[in-house]
Amino acid sequence: MSPSGRTAALLAAGAAVAALLAGCGTEPGDRQNKALATKVPPAPAEPEPVKGLPGMPPVLDPKDVYAADRPNKLSPVVKDFPSRVYVPNTNSNTVSVIDPKTYEVIDTIKVGVQPQHVVPSWDLKTLWVNNNRGHTLTPIDPRSGKAGKPVEVHDPYNLYFTPNGKYAVVMASLDRELVFRDPHTMKRVKTEPVSCYGVNHADFSLDGRYFIVSCEFSGELLKVDTEKMKVVGQQKLPFKGAMPQDVKVSPDGKRFYVADMMADGMWVLDGDSFGKPKLLPTGKGCHGLYVGRDSREMYVSNRGEGTVSVFDFTRNKLTKKWHLPDGGSPDMGGVSADGKILWLSGRYDSEVYAIDTRTGVQLARVPVGGGPHGLAVYPQPGRYSLGHTGIFR
Repeated sequence: MSPSGRTAALLAAGAAVAALLAGCGTEPGDRQNKALATKVPPAPAEPEPVKGLPGMPPVLDPKDVYAADRPNKLSPVVKDFPSRVYVPNTNSNTVSVIDPKTYEVIDTIKVGVQPQHVVPSWDLKTLWVNNNRGHTLTPIDPRSGKAGKPVEVHDPYNLYFTPNGKYAVVMASLDRELVFRDPHTMKRVKTEPVSCYGVNHADFSLDGRYFIVSCEFSGELLKVDTEKMKVVGQQKLPFKGAMPQDVKVSPDGKRFYVADMMADGMWVLDGDSFGKPKLLPTGKGCHGLYVGRDSREMYVSNRGEGTVSVFDFTRNKLTKKWHLPDGGSPDMGGVSADGKILWLSGRYDSEVYAIDTRTGVQLARVPVGGGPHGLAVYPQPGRYSLGHTGIFR
């Protein structure tokens, strides 16, 4: 082949290769574009903001209602309060005050007849002692530990606060009423009669627009519209002799858990639909429900067998069971500000238990008055309180 022929052949081959490469999209620009297309995922969609109850502080995390409750994340309102455990002794008409560092009772406060729960106020500034049969609320200043003048309130078995801080909600168990009151003066604003018996515990939805109430003596649940202050749903639990107790919402707000002392487990239900609940057995006398500081686990006190079950929200199952040495009657309580200790009253044993939340080991048994019930660990993390022994958000 002549030189000119060879040149022509080489040029033709080069053109063919270029055409092939172009057809395969392997030019530098194409390669870069393809790499970008495969390696850069689309931006995740922003979660829609929660349309909460008017006046309610914004939800920090739509996936975790307890996002404000991280270890030692104390509000400026409470950061200088001394750490204490306040124990209402139902049979002694007193509140025992425990120093959690020494596990010793450092004070005993005389209150009204049959104190049931010690309840942090919505603004975190006051602890209210619910003197059920004395028909009063005794205020305690958590800064000084001193009790103030009792306020007359009829049948205050338990006490909650609406998420916007507008009302206190008294669980008038024997009066068969939900009583909405001014959160500071406790003057009655509205009374919502109920047809069930023994309203006692509650928790609010993620958006705060409704709350679920347990009725202990008739084995029923109520759904209440927060803004309208009206019962909008009612159902009988599918268990003969059911006796529902504590109520807690899941971190994502999709489920409610209701402890049942006679069914020996937790009822799990969808709060939005308020459909038929399912029973998850935990142990004899299932009573109190307390969420850990990382929102991953919930501690379940089984009063009838002296144990605490641990429920994993992510795995949707019970993962551990801790047995108190020498038994006991673990009832109501709360988690320490750092999340390391679970405090529970021993209802029938005149004592309080301190339990390591990492190992389940009992750290102390502290003697207190007769019939210790809804103790409050204070202060705890959170922006505001929804009541009971401390439901913070």
